[in-house]
Amino acid sequence: MKYGMESIELSQSEEETRFIRQKLKEFNFERVAPDRHETLNLVARSKDRIIGGLIGDTYWNWLYISLFWVEESQRGNGLGSRILARAEEIAVQRGCRNAHLETHDFQSLEFYQKRGYVIFGQLDDLPEGHTKYYLRKSLKD
Repeated sequence: MKYGMESIELSQSEEETRFIRQKLKEFNFERVAPDRHETLNLVARSKDRIIGGLIGDTYWNWLYISLFWVEESQRGNGLGSRILARAEEIAVQRGCRNAHLETHDFQSLEFYQKRGYVIFGQLDDLPEGHTKYYLRKSLKD
């Protein structure tokens, strides 16, 4: 759609996404120290089968957990706690002092709260009829 001299278009281009990310990084790093971003992905296996995993990142001395899954038959036996503890341990080794994540009311809110995560925000009706929670935890002893 045209607006004056510019146009605004839907884009699926990986190249354009990288360009926008790079421009934002340049803007940010003029104002704050580089984020020292590293991925932190863990996979739990039984024989050759994946039974759990965590996808996250460390940056600016924070651990961010974006995805965390444990096969239903493996829940309740401590596997999730071990995966989470390992991610936090690696994050601390990388200099992280805090962790954050999001979860929904139909996912694992109580799991995280039992492990020291506290709610600092929420969005009601995301998705409709449910709540999305934002949690954080101090990784300092």
